[in-house]
Amino acid sequence: MCLFCKIVSKEISANIILEDDDFLAFHDINPKAPVHILAIPKNHVDSFNEASSQMMASMTTFIQKVAIEVNIKDSGYRVITNIGSDGGQEVKHLHFHILGGAKLRWGHLSDADPKGNI
Repeated sequence: MCLFCKIVSKEISANIILEDDDFLAFHDINPKAPVHILAIPKNHVDSFNEASSQMMASMTTFIQKVAIEVNIKDSGYRVITNIGSDGGQEVKHLHFHILGGAKLRWGHLSDADPKGNI
């Protein structure tokens, strides 16, 4: 069972922000912004590559509710998912980073290690 599945089953505690029948949102333990929430499906999905369009439609609504819950809807926020090792995915369970609470920069890609054909 993966780390996020253990959070869903309450085997591991998390600072939960919002939960419904299908999704769970909680604070990231290593925040990259003043607000850094992870939103996950409760059913295990390895990554965005395996996500169904139906699940993504519901996930969109859930993420919008999270933004309202943490008061970043009007000020703005960023939603990111990492896919595979080159994309930076560390936990093999689909998750979306919801970042906000400050003016966000986009400088982190400058440290990428190009493989040649980018």
